[in-house]
Amino acid sequence: MAEGNDTLVSEFILHGFTNHQELQMLCFIVFLAIYVATVLGNLGMIMLIRTDSHLQTPMYFFLSHLSLLDLFFSSTVIPQTLLTFLAKRKAISFTRCAAQLFFFATCATTECYLLAAMAYDRYMAICDPLLYRVTMSQRVCVVMVVSAYIAGAVSSTIHTVSIFRLPFCHSNKINHFFCDGPPLLALSCSDTYVNEMALFAVVGFNVVSTTVVILASYVSILATILRIRSTESKYKAFSTCVSHLTTVSLFYGSSLFMYLRPTSRYSLDHDRIVSVFYSVTTPVLNPLIYSLRNKEVKNAWKKATRQFLSSKVKDNCS
Repeated sequence: MAEGNDTLVSEFILHGFTNHQELQMLCFIVFLAIYVATVLGNLGMIMLIRTDSHLQTPMYFFLSHLSLLDLFFSSTVIPQTLLTFLAKRKAISFTRCAAQLFFFATCATTECYLLAAMAYDRYMAICDPLLYRVTMSQRVCVVMVVSAYIAGAVSSTIHTVSIFRLPFCHSNKINHFFCDGPPLLALSCSDTYVNEMALFAVVGFNVVSTTVVILASYVSILATILRIRSTESKYKAFSTCVSHLTTVSLFYGSSLFMYLRPTSRYSLDHDRIVSVFYSVTTPVLNPLIYSLRNKEVKNAWKKATRQFLSSKVKDNCS
């Protein structure tokens, strides 16, 4: 990776989230609060699903892995961002930058396939309930989740290698608060058309294939719900999908805007805000979305809270 003809790029300088020094500490506090909420919310969701017997179903098995991904997703980005708020020299080594991009892309791609698996699970539960337990067996669910992780790792490898094979000789300053694909492509001094097309093809395949599964599942779900005569049954069937639809809309909307367009349309200010939305905000919102919109999760939280409080009372009395 040459800079000019003589030097090698051994590190990158992150622009950070803002240039205003007076906002650095405020941003640090906000991002730290979001990260703590993300960790507590997603860890709490995982523990709740693993310990509550009423949540031992395929839907919640997938949800526990969604929480795990959101936890890793956030941990890939926010700790480094917190350092840039405090450090005078906002540097990240070449290796750490490549690793951050790899794990970030792995989590993002895996989440796409996991959301598609969750849509298929809802399709089977509503459209073919008699075969649900057979079709969505534990073995099938494990295979679907493992396949999602493999697809994420393979896609991320292609993504990372195609970018870090490029020469970076114009500058080593990344106009972003973490190592993401579009701002890294903008740094290269070579023609990035092939790399852009490779990125577009890989991301496009992942998004299109998972979107087709999600749309096909929900078209079938909608058709089935419309055939149900009871209004109460219609509401109950649709309510099981609301949380998932909300998560899909948040995640896909921001990801499509960020990646499925040429770098010539890359805008630092706008894309930094979009990046915050899908890399920082969405992981902290998902546990809240599923807690507020899902009756079984709310009941499980209440039960766990009562058990915790009763155990504290017993400890104090003893």
